[in-house]
Amino acid sequence: MNFFVILNARKVKTTLLVVMISFFTALFLYSESAGYYPVFSTSAGPKAVYQGEKGIALTFNIGWGDVQAAPILDTLEKSKVKSATFFLSGAWAERHPDLVQRIVKQGYEIGSLGYAYKEYTEMDEPEIRRDMMRSQEVFQKLNLKKVKLLRSPTGHFDKKTLKAADSVGFTVVHWSINSNDWKSPGVEKIIQNVQGADQGDILLFHASDSAKQTAVALPNIISQLKKKGELVSVSDMLSNGKVKTTLIQ
Repeated sequence: MNFFVILNARKVKTTLLVVMISFFTALFLYSESAGYYPVFSTSAGPKAVYQGEKGIALTFNIGWGDVQAAPILDTLEKSKVKSATFFLSGAWAERHPDLVQRIVKQGYEIGSLGYAYKEYTEMDEPEIRRDMMRSQEVFQKLNLKKVKLLRSPTGHFDKKTLKAADSVGFTVVHWSINSNDWKSPGVEKIIQNVQGADQGDILLFHASDSAKQTAVALPNIISQLKKKGELVSVSDMLSNGKVKTTLIQ
């Protein structure tokens, strides 16, 4: 009888030990992955990131043009901006491999703006997916690491856009503050449009040829932003804190 009790006690201790090891292993794995918040793996449905928690992200869209990208890169370099994210259309990147390589050389992150700068909300899901994949093929030919971030070309997106992006491994990134620099409203107006930016904000600028005043406005903007927080890439923002997402029904 005593032998039976001792044997059962050993089994209980062994079982408890296995349970505790499993628990702490699961806790460790969770803590390792908790810093990154995938926006598509929720039961609520597909989402797009528009704001983070730590840092301030400068983002630039380039869909067309030959003139404004270089001066903006010059300004960022002179202002000692080490982190930014450029969303490039595949068609533009294909025609400007030298500028793409300069963006990479300056240490900036590259995201996709699709390939042909089409309005995704007017396309069906397979067509959207093909456009996204075509841009990815261009980036691969340019020897870029796999691009994981995507911004809808016109800024408009719907549920099928998010589903298509999810299916090919993209995270859709919107913005929390729009400079409206592409309208060329005046340097002071561009500065005013973003003066409320703070920790966690994703700022939208352009480096297409419509952004004629952006390079002039940036030094003042960058100076003010650096007083509020660290300038980071979008990927760093996503991995270093909570993110805010918007749900498309």
